Amino acid sequence: MYKKILMAFDGTIEGRSALMECAEIASFVHAQTHLLAVANMPSTMFLTEGFVPEELIETEKKRMQGVLDDGIVILKDRGFVSIPHLVVGEPVEEIGRAAKDLACDLIVVGHKRESRWAARWWKGSVSASLVDRVSCSLLIVITK
Repeated sequence: MYKKILMAFDGTIEGRSALMECAEIASFVHAQTHLLAVANMPSTMFLTEGFVPEELIETEKKRMQGVLDDGIVILKDRGFVSIPHLVVGEPVEEIGRAAKDLACDLIVVGHKRESRWAARWWKGSVSASLVDRVSCSLLIVITK
C-alpha cells in the first residue's frame, strides 16, 4: 500500500482536517510521513512590481515555518512523528516536486468547496491543479 505520504499543510481548517486523515492513514499502513509547508508569494506582487522583495519572502517563510511547527506539534501530541519540509514557491509545483523527490506514494491535501460559482472560477484550486501534475495517488480531504 502506501510507504511514503506527503501532507501539504497550510494551517487552515481544511488543512487541519486533512492532517488528521493523513495521520490516520499513515498509522494504519505504517507509512513514513512528510509534512510540507509552502511559502508562496502572490503572483500579483510579481506582476505589478516585477520582483518580490526579499523582506516579504522572509516574512512569508517565517509565517509558514510557524504553520509547519504547529502541524508537527499537532501530530506529536497525537503520538505521531512526521518529517518537516519548508519550501518557497508556487504550491502546485512545489508539492509535485516534493512528492517526486521524496518518492511519495500518496499526497494528502485539504480543500474547501466554494459554493459560489464565481469564486470557484476565479480562484485557482491547488488540489484540482495537482490531479494532472502528479504521478502518485492524491487524497483530497473535502471540508464543507
